[in-house]
Amino acid sequence: MTVRDLPALNATLNGASAICLIAGFVLIRQGRREAHKKAMLTAFAFSILFLISYLAYHFQVGSVRFQKTGAIRTVYLTILATHTVLAAAVPVLAIITLRRALAEKFDRHRKIARWTLPIWLYVSVTGVVVYWMLYRM
Repeated sequence: MTVRDLPALNATLNGASAICLIAGFVLIRQGRREAHKKAMLTAFAFSILFLISYLAYHFQVGSVRFQKTGAIRTVYLTILATHTVLAAAVPVLAIITLRRALAEKFDRHRKIARWTLPIWLYVSVTGVVVYWMLYRM
């Protein structure tokens, strides 16, 4: 694996995190608490691996400019802006949410999870979209 492979790895890790988040949501709705816990911890692990890989890539390469122009550039920059702002919140929200669950403070966990899940899911999905637009369009 080379540095050039890291964006694809990052998109894969984001996609895997999104799948685990959706699975975790479905599992908790089914009352399968242990399976939910495993899915959410796996999503967190994928997100940590993503962050390490993302930082390693950008430390070596720097920023990558979107080359397209016109309306698609506006779409890309809008997605990137919302993704970036919300991505800054995900580590804090995820850690607080997971800590409350692991401490079995489930009322407090549910209150923040209602915010954490959609934000984290949005960031994971738009991470894949940003990759696709930047490297595959």
